[in-house]
Amino acid sequence: MKKIEITLDTYDALASLNDSDQGLVRAAIQRLGSGHAPYSNFHVSAACRTEDGQIWIGTNQENASFPVGICAERVALSVANMQAPGQSVLEMAIVYRDPSHRHHEPLAPCGMCRQALSEQSQRQNSPVRLLLANEKGATWVCADANALLPLSFSLKDL
Repeated sequence: MKKIEITLDTYDALASLNDSDQGLVRAAIQRLGSGHAPYSNFHVSAACRTEDGQIWIGTNQENASFPVGICAERVALSVANMQAPGQSVLEMAIVYRDPSHRHHEPLAPCGMCRQALSEQSQRQNSPVRLLLANEKGATWVCADANALLPLSFSLKDL
């Protein structure tokens, strides 16, 4: 039998995080709402820090042809890889704004973004730490994005 467990550190407020983590979450919160989400009104912002200390931000970009849209996490990874070539992405803060107010806890990335984060960590040979937060500051910290996709498909599987 195979048992899969995910360990998350949980925080009720942004003030509970260290200064560096607070800064990354705040960078994502600052851009929340600046994406293009006219269909769902569900805004997501992702801020990633590369090993040189720079922060790169992405927001979700919807399209009338829904499969053509792109999630904030993949936008942020693309920007970081383009603007800081060769730099590992150390961590990413992901924040959302839900107009329905149904969600009060942090949310995890979609499956496509989990795959992209997994491949990013494989390419750079180091984990991507995730800070999953809501607008009010509740945060779940996952030491390695790969934990969210434990049975991932990778380049070595092709």
